[in-house]
Amino acid sequence: MNPVIHQCPVCNHHLHVKKLGCSHCGTMIENDFSLSKFASMTKEQLEFIEVFLLSRGNIKEVEKALGISYPTVRGKLNEIIGVFGHREKEESNEDVLTMLENNEISAKEAIELIKKVKENEDDD
Repeated sequence: MNPVIHQCPVCNHHLHVKKLGCSHCGTMIENDFSLSKFASMTKEQLEFIEVFLLSRGNIKEVEKALGISYPTVRGKLNEIIGVFGHREKEESNEDVLTMLENNEISAKEAIELIKKVKENEDDD
């Protein structure tokens, strides 16, 4: 079975489901059905969510499982939060220093995050 697409290949607008069918008895139901927000996620985003959940939200475990850095994990989480229609929480230098003190990130990762904080401040 093919995965459901969520965007029109002609005009790029969101698609909706018009017909549902039972593979066992053949019953068909027609109506306007909406797709969940998960349906609009990429395969990579869904795989990330699976790893995140299996790691019980432990970012260090997600880093190890996917071979990516802390800032990359945070970026992917923020991307997914955006799919759900929420704004990402902007980190402050204090947040970064707290994560560094708690050994949640390395010094190199802290530098990357502080640079991002600075860029966000400059954009405002």
